[in-house]
Amino acid sequence: MMEVISFVALAAGLIIGLGALGACIGIGIMGSKYLEAAARQPELMGELQTKMFLLAGLIDAAFIIGTGIALWFATANPFIGQIAAALAAAGGAK
Repeated sequence: MMEVISFVALAAGLIIGLGALGACIGIGIMGSKYLEAAARQPELMGELQTKMFLLAGLIDAAFIIGTGIALWFATANPFIGQIAAALAAAGGAK
């Protein structure tokens, strides 16, 4: 049972860490492309800025949702009961 809890902690850490890494890389690439486009066509800077901030919010929202799910698994793991029942049925509950 402790192995399951340790794997859940590891998975939660991976979800949060990789989600943050992906969000940072995505926002960095998007920001660089925005600067390239704004330098190429300065008259479209207002429209591009609005779209960039909207997409930055969506990228951050995906990361925050992933963090919430990871913390939910870490604190109130919905799979512990099913795993404990399967271990008890198999006769391997310790």
